[in-house]
Formats: sequence, structure tokens, C-alpha cells
Amino acid sequence: MERLKILIIRLSAIGDTIHTLPLAYALRKKYPDAQIDWLVEDKAAQFVVDNPLLDNVFVIPKREWKKRGFSYKNLLEFNDIASKLKQQNYDIAIDTQQLFKSSIFLKYSKAKRKIALSGGREFSRIFANEIIPSKHSLFEQNYHVVNRNLEIAQYLGCDSNEIKFVLPQIPESVRAAVDEMLEALQPLPTIVIAPATTWSTKHWNNKYWAEIIKNFQYRANIIVTATSSDKDLVDDILSRVEVKNILNLTGRTNLVELAEIFKRADVVIAPDSGSAQIAWACEKPYVISVFTATSKNRTAPFGENACSFAPDISCYPCHKKTCSSQDFELCKNNIDYYEIIKVLENIFK
Repeated sequence: MERLKILIIRLSAIGDTIHTLPLAYALRKKYPDAQIDWLVEDKAAQFVVDNPLLDNVFVIPKREWKKRGFSYKNLLEFNDIASKLKQQNYDIAIDTQQLFKSSIFLKYSKAKRKIALSGGREFSRIFANEIIPSKHSLFEQNYHVVNRNLEIAQYLGCDSNEIKFVLPQIPESVRAAVDEMLEALQPLPTIVIAPATTWSTKHWNNKYWAEIIKNFQYRANIIVTATSSDKDLVDDILSRVEVKNILNLTGRTNLVELAEIFKRADVVIAPDSGSAQIAWACEKPYVISVFTATSKNRTAPFGENACSFAPDISCYPCHKKTCSSQDFELCKNNIDYYEIIKVLENIFK
């Protein structure tokens, strides 16, 4: 009997890629001898390349393509990826992203079964030959995307009850680099604050981040993480506190190092961001997520080691990148930082 071949198509972003890992786990558990591959864009590739759940990973160099603009070299590289997919002769290809840019690879996969959930966008369903009637719409605010992805697992005969994240093994060189970054930490609990995210409407009030730091900086190591482009935001938060027992790693870590730091933390606090999802996938820290414009019921980390907070206002969740309300930024100010302090007090009691 020939080996079953399965392709998962989930191109971006980091959080969405993390949300698809439980599907890969369910498939591997059901089909331990199958060839399970993944097509991904470069931004999120670090969480699937060398992942023990997978056999092959095909990486689309989107950032390089965008730098070049329309070019013959981009076309050659696209054709090379498409050719490699065709050569695999997949039995099953699964489009979990449900956009035109992802679903077109169902066609290039040449899979016998091209699977997608109902409710896709941008005419994505035209390339699928099996449409699974989803229990909820693609943007259902009260239905988590992990559970939506696991509907595909259930359809393929897998156990959809266990939600398990598996990440690539952290290289020893990365562990050594993180050892050096964290060598000044005290023998205290460690809280990582990752306050930045992509949309301005997802940001929490900076003074509330500062209040959390003030309440715990003498009882815990405080690590602040962000990208270099978020330096002004972090500087504003830290300008409100006395900088003691605070390690500012803004712009100093890549995603793999960030994951290793999260694994060593006791708590990670973040808004709706890739950081929150990476911390959830690491499974060890307790993850506290702060949601403003987007629905916590749809994307927040959940389970025994997670909790989330959202504003109690009529316009929540708006899921908009810009606020059109007369009560601009009300959502950023509605979540009481003291509620998070109470969670931390309970963890460290």
C-alpha cells in the first residue's frame, strides 16, 4: 500500500499558522506513517520548518518577492514551487487559509482530494473538489479558529478533541544565546510583557502596562519584548516606571529566541498578537491576553494555562484597524489592569 500524502496549505500569518498546528498534530496522530507536508510563507516558516509533525515544508519567499516587485525571477521561483508540489502526487491537499492566493495551490498540488471548509473568500472554493460544511462562518466571533481547523481533522477521521501544539526543537545555539540574554535575571518568577502588535486598535493603554510592571517589578523579573519598530511604544511604557528588575529586549530577539524566552517564563502578557499565540504554543507559561478590537472568543489562547480579557462595550468586537467610534480608544481603556494584577497575585501566591 502506497504511503498517504497530505499537504496543508497555510501561508501566513504567525498566529494563524500556530492555530493550524493542532490540525497537523491530529493528522499525524491518525496517520502516523503518512507523508504530511506544509506550504507556508517565509514570515511564519520558523514554526513549521524542521517541525517533527511534518516531512517536507515548502517556503514561499514572499518578502523577497515583494522587494523585487514584478520580476522574471519571481515567476521562475513560483513555477519551481508549483512544480515541486505537482511532483508529490498528493492524495489530500487542505486549504486552511481560504483565500485565492492559498487556494490556487490546491490546483498546483494535483491532489485527488482538494479540501476546504465552506465560507472561503475571494472565490477560493473554485479550486476545491470537497467543501466541508462548516458549523460556523469564517469570521464567527464566538467560535475559535483552532476549533474551526479541527473540523477538517474530524472530517478526515481524526480525533478533534485534543488540542496539541508541537513546535520545532530549539537549537542549542539559540538556547546559549538566550542564556546570555537572561544571565542577569534574579532567582524570582519571570513575567514577560509583549505589549506590541500590528494594528493600532489592538493596543492596550500604555499606562496600564506600566501599572502591571510597577506592581511586580520587585517581586518578579520583568522582561519586555518587541520588535525594533516598536521601540517608541516600549520607551513610553518604561518612561512611566522605575527601571529596576526590568530587562528590555526590544529589537534583540528573533522568533525562535522569543519562543525560548517564553518557555522559560512563568507568565506572558500580550495583546492579540503573534507573541500571545507563540507563548500559547510553548505550553509552559501562563498566557494572559488582552483583547480590544478583536474577538477573544475567536483567537485568544485558552485552556488551563491561559485567560483573556476584553472590554465590556457595545461596539466590541469591531475587528477594525481604525476606530470610527465617537468613544475613540474606549476599548483600550475599558479593561481594568487591576483584574490582571489579581490573576498574577493568584499565580504567585
